[in-house]
Amino acid sequence: MLERYNPQNWSINWIEVGESALIVFVAVSIAWLVYRVAFAIAHRLARGSDTPLDEMVISKIERPIKWALIAISITLVAEANDTLAAIWEPIARFVRPALLGWIVYTLVKAFTAALEYRLETHDDDVATLRSRKTRIAILSRTATFVIVFITVGLMLLSIPQVAAIGTTVLASAGIAALAVGAAAQPALKSLIAGLQMALTEPLRIGDLVVVDGHTGRVEEIRMSFVTVRTWDERVIVVPTSQFLDESFENWTRGSEMLTGPVFLHLDPITDVAPIRAEFERYVAGHELWDKRTAALLVTEAYPESVELRLSVSAHTVGDLWQIRCDVREHMLAWLRENQEVALIRHRLEVPHGHPKAGEP
Repeated sequence: MLERYNPQNWSINWIEVGESALIVFVAVSIAWLVYRVAFAIAHRLARGSDTPLDEMVISKIERPIKWALIAISITLVAEANDTLAAIWEPIARFVRPALLGWIVYTLVKAFTAALEYRLETHDDDVATLRSRKTRIAILSRTATFVIVFITVGLMLLSIPQVAAIGTTVLASAGIAALAVGAAAQPALKSLIAGLQMALTEPLRIGDLVVVDGHTGRVEEIRMSFVTVRTWDERVIVVPTSQFLDESFENWTRGSEMLTGPVFLHLDPITDVAPIRAEFERYVAGHELWDKRTAALLVTEAYPESVELRLSVSAHTVGDLWQIRCDVREHMLAWLRENQEVALIRHRLEVPHGHPKAGEP
């Protein structure tokens, strides 16, 4: 069969080549027609569905299914045509695993998009939505990594030279295991850290965290790193394993509702009772207060000042930040107008009998 393609005997039977090309064209046309009819029916059924999820999944898997049908049609024809088989089989060794990996990859992406859409339409609380969104993101990236790894491995093993190297490596499994283990340690560590992050959920997408002295929202969780966006739009990139190996603060793991302090340092002669009454009156009328916490305590007393802690709560971190700023501004203005003596001043007392007291 292969003698006609031997370079020493460079004679090609063009009639057989033309027949093979015609057969391939017919097979591809039939496969394309089957694809068009099948997906036309599928799209019509999806449009009649109560949810757009069916149309979303069908649209994502349409392209790889089309090329898979074409490849299957050529493979079926090549089994009955030696000339076509000699040309197609070396190519098919790469095409088949690539198409299979592409189909599985698009299925994962389609179901990920469907799950994310369902999350957007649910009325669950913010913490639950973040938990589910984080798990979907991490597990989909893990599945993508595994799919790509296996697909590339199958494509490389179709090369005889690579397969021979693989056999040689397996024969010397002791040294190879050490070498592969050392080389793959960072990747495996990142993979395991990502899976631990999805299962244990020390943080989720959208959580407010403090890590390495930076405060910000978790914007993205990948297998090897996590991005945290700070209030001034900077992006902090932190290795995923660091969140498992070291301590960090997560302000919104349970819920967005938090209590925050406002500190006032006043003169020791301050009358605290009127300040407490004004604070409670102002907070009670503030639109961002969630009616959980509003308390004023004298937390420290120093020789030249006292420390007042005004605790207030809100539904979200953003609301808490805003109400704290409003309380601080209002109380300082109220003190200037109603109890000016409470504001700290540095005084210098000079006795009347001091020699320099009467000097100009």
